[in-house]
Amino acid sequence: MSMIYVTTGSRKEALAIGRALVEARLAACANVLDNVTSVFRWQGAIEEEKEAVLILKTRRDLVDEATTRIKELHSYDCPCVVSYAITGGNGDFLDWIVKETK
Repeated sequence: MSMIYVTTGSRKEALAIGRALVEARLAACANVLDNVTSVFRWQGAIEEEKEAVLILKTRRDLVDEATTRIKELHSYDCPCVVSYAITGGNGDFLDWIVKETK
């Protein structure tokens, strides 16, 4: 299992991407955390922006396909899309992720 962490320019964008991935069964669940402040270097300048965070739960074998789809839907030139391995947790929940993804 894996979690995919994505930052987006708005809650609306995060919800749209999350919904698309759940509908396509590339993720079992999408969580949106709104009103996050990000500080980063972009094109030589330090930027500070309000963003939304999208967290997706999926299978490891779907991470590449999900990443491709996120990049297609995302408004950023170089979106933050990273995955983290889920190494443990509630077995019933982890089984549910498998059942809800393609």
